[in-house]
Amino acid sequence: MPTQLSVNLNKIALIRNSRGRDFPSVVHFAHLALKAGAHGVTIHPRPDQRHARYADVAALKAVVDAYPGSELNVEGYPDRTFLDVVLAAKPQQCTLVPDEPGQLTSDHGWHIERDLHKLAPIVAELKAAGIRVSLFVDPDAEQIALAPATGCDRVELYTESFAHQHELGDFTFEFARFAEAAAAATQAGLGINAGHDLNLDNLGDFLVIPDILEVSIGHALTVEALQYGFEATIARYVAILKAAH
Repeated sequence: MPTQLSVNLNKIALIRNSRGRDFPSVVHFAHLALKAGAHGVTIHPRPDQRHARYADVAALKAVVDAYPGSELNVEGYPDRTFLDVVLAAKPQQCTLVPDEPGQLTSDHGWHIERDLHKLAPIVAELKAAGIRVSLFVDPDAEQIALAPATGCDRVELYTESFAHQHELGDFTFEFARFAEAAAAATQAGLGINAGHDLNLDNLGDFLVIPDILEVSIGHALTVEALQYGFEATIARYVAILKAAH
């Protein structure tokens, strides 16, 4: 089965919030994404709700429910407010991210050895509600090997370093790091997601790594859509995903 595309709608939400009304609508763009061939949509509300809002979670869950087989992935730091929103909406997947409250963007994964005591009960609470749980992680095989102790189902590889080196033209070392991390996840019995700065230029090279179940792409996709159009950009991503397998 090809790697699946989840379209992150945070940048659509950011543009919406800049004008104080529901335009552009994340609900509208979720429909466009799913009709264009994306498997799902992702939203990452932060405490200040500067782009995605907590209310977007329930609204987007209603959208994916209208497309059988589609999924909503909700990312975020698991404080009580975030968890209550997720538990109320029951998305298909929740990705836990170790963001600080005022962080500009996600820039590191969980230190699982240190955070195990915090993560395990949170993962258990989400899974008890029937929600698949993924942990945002660095490409660190030793940390990933510890992830099953949290009870999580998947890990999401934080791919910024690969994307940066790919742009510079020499990504051999980073590719090897991610291949090793993915192998560690597979050996640990975990599913593998990936995201952050993946784009039309680097995605095909990243997907040489086997067993990537899902990529979550938003910032680059939104920028590329300014050039190619939103639905046409998604079609380009879907073609890359199909060609990789």
